[in-house]
Amino acid sequence: MKPAAFDYIVADSLEAAVAALAGAGGEAKIIAGGQSLVPMLNFRLLKPSVLVDINRIPGLAFIKESEKTIEVGALTRHHQIETSPVIAKHLPVLGCAMTHVAHLAIRNRGTIGGSLSHADPAAELPMLALLLDASLEIASASGRRTVAARDFFLAALTVDLNDGDIVTGITFPKLPAKTGWGFEEVARRSGDFALAAVAATLTLSGGAIAQARIAMTGVGPTPRRAGDAEALLTGKPLGPDLIEAVIKLVRAGVEPESDLHASADYRRHLAGALAGRAVAAAWRRAQGKTA
Repeated sequence: MKPAAFDYIVADSLEAAVAALAGAGGEAKIIAGGQSLVPMLNFRLLKPSVLVDINRIPGLAFIKESEKTIEVGALTRHHQIETSPVIAKHLPVLGCAMTHVAHLAIRNRGTIGGSLSHADPAAELPMLALLLDASLEIASASGRRTVAARDFFLAALTVDLNDGDIVTGITFPKLPAKTGWGFEEVARRSGDFALAAVAATLTLSGGAIAQARIAMTGVGPTPRRAGDAEALLTGKPLGPDLIEAVIKLVRAGVEPESDLHASADYRRHLAGALAGRAVAAAWRRAQGKTA
């Protein structure tokens, strides 16, 4: 199939883009990489009257380091994150996750802002935004606002964006010292959507876990944190019994759905197994060992 007819506007500034969105009365869509949008247009799951191309807007493709944060522009491509020395040094779990996003051709075109705004239930980047306590910068004709990742993802393919809003960037706090990470994913084939994926970070102090973070995708309509498991880990050294307890808590805390790719029970099993592996890898890395 081919898309329904639409008007095409190339915006050369953020002001022009938000003005075009505002003038379309809710009938416009933003196109950047187009890796998620174009298939939906072709299947006519979306029929916007206007496409606003933001690729020529300067200043939206960047990775910037400050003392405490890493800022990433909305037009930054997945492959830039994957290969960035700044990301590798300060947010290695994010760089690792990007290697699991589809195929290289898609990572070369797909944008960070597009992935976050699309919020596919199996996507890696929304999960990492949640794991790393990121915040998103959003612009519209009425001004700018900042939304925490934990408040941004509302339902499957649904986020806290109004019709005239554009995600302009995302800010990640740097990981604390003595923090290890783990990332685990299962897909049918390399480049396929994740049946389930889990990422974890553990920050150590005095031989025990001072802070634990576990995030999951593919096990519900939105990415989610394993709060009960995080609380259980905090204040303890990691051992086999604690890993088993985390696995049980993770499985008890998710309610995945069955589809043609996997049953709910299989996804629940995967969530626990992957959480155990990710936490164990994070513990080893936090101790300075090779995961």
